[in-house]
Amino acid sequence: MRTISIMSRKGGSGKTTLTVHMAINAYLRGEHVLIADIDPQASSADVLKARKIEGPGWTTSSGSKLFALQTSSVRAGFSRLIIDTPPQNEDEILQAVVLSDLVILVVRPTFLDMAAAVRSASIIRQLNRRGLIVLNQAPVGREGIEPPQVVRAMEALPLLNLPIAPVIIRSRAAYQTGLATGRSAEEFDSKSTAAAEMGELLAYIETQLKP
Repeated sequence: MRTISIMSRKGGSGKTTLTVHMAINAYLRGEHVLIADIDPQASSADVLKARKIEGPGWTTSSGSKLFALQTSSVRAGFSRLIIDTPPQNEDEILQAVVLSDLVILVVRPTFLDMAAAVRSASIIRQLNRRGLIVLNQAPVGREGIEPPQVVRAMEALPLLNLPIAPVIIRSRAAYQTGLATGRSAEEFDSKSTAAAEMGELLAYIETQLKP
């Protein structure tokens, strides 16, 4: 079983959007997936409660229960455990990171997000976990020109000393529209730009899960 943690020290970064999309994407491709939502807001759990069709499993939990949950998930035949971590509780975050095969650090192109990501990246490196930075909720460029804040973020991200995903997730209404009914962008509109963009990112993440 592969265990993935989705991490951000800033609320509203889109952590839940990525968690749910990753889980649904894997589920649609035959994986037996469980989301462990250890964020007190339980946003991932709320999204999947709204889902009216079969999909990935989910549970609310806490950092102290993750090891037992991971063990029981293996016994239950799950092939993937995705942990939606809280933004602030460092003990909870540490317990998730330690158990993970891959930690995805979600960052928006803002100064405060970048500042918060410094500590997160340090934790991933200190615990010797495989990490990946995903730039999320970036404004859409016009005529092939990136907005200045995206350019500045891409220049600063290498300072975190973690690999950076080559696909940027943009601010698109399709993500929130789909999540309102517990569906991914792919399920909501498979031909949308959001579906293609997210699909490309998730395909890249799969390459990072290989031993």
